[in-house]
Amino acid sequence: MAEEQAALWASGAAYESYVGRWSRAVAREFLDWLNVPTDAGWLDAGCGTGELTKAILETQSPSRVVGIDPSEGFIAFAREHVEDQRVEFDVGDAMSLPYDEEKFDAAVSGLLLNFLPDPATAIHGMARVTARLDGVLGAYVWDYASKMEMIRYFFDAAVALDPDAATIDEGPRFTICDPDRLGELFQSAGLRSVETRAIDIATRFRNFDDYWTPFLAGTGVAPAYVVSLSEAKRTALRERLREMLPIALDGSISLIARAWAVKGTT
Repeated sequence: MAEEQAALWASGAAYESYVGRWSRAVAREFLDWLNVPTDAGWLDAGCGTGELTKAILETQSPSRVVGIDPSEGFIAFAREHVEDQRVEFDVGDAMSLPYDEEKFDAAVSGLLLNFLPDPATAIHGMARVTARLDGVLGAYVWDYASKMEMIRYFFDAAVALDPDAATIDEGPRFTICDPDRLGELFQSAGLRSVETRAIDIATRFRNFDDYWTPFLAGTGVAPAYVVSLSEAKRTALRERLREMLPIALDGSISLIARAWAVKGTT
């Protein structure tokens, strides 16, 4: 299982073209909402390709940022694309953070919690390493069940053609991607002043190929499903999506990507 997960999230470049480019806009609005003081030390748990870390460096004037992720491919991509003396990237598990207590002023996680076998363990660990008075914890996840539309359209089309695809549909699978569940998760970790909110960003694709091509790279749940299909079934899925998507007269596709965000203090 661990090897399968590693393969699923191996390519930083493929992830960037799939959802990394959209998470960038969410990250900036999320950080403004957290309102962490300048000169803080930050942990980015499950940093992926480094987009949230990069946004922290560019907008929050931190003293340092440590990003950790189990994917060696993602960490290699982050090290190559995020160059700053204040940053450090480590290969490691957000479920078992290798850092001392009270090491950070803020700990954040973007687009990770739904992929963890026990997100409560990760939040407790983030709180442990951010145990200073009024330390800030925050996280966000995609609204797979509804308004993360590029993925919602995909699975609606996939399940219509192949009912077995419902077993990997990220909407019903990731029940934690809900403001009430996220709030309960943070409250159960003993965090104070817990708040949740939606962050909506526009995701405009130049044309159908701009939407479809990232699904062919195999990085992510939906792309892995696409590459597992026969050529005929892949073509049928592509054409079903072409029929379903709101394609404008100029060929562009304008969708919404909603993330659910949560924050609290230690």
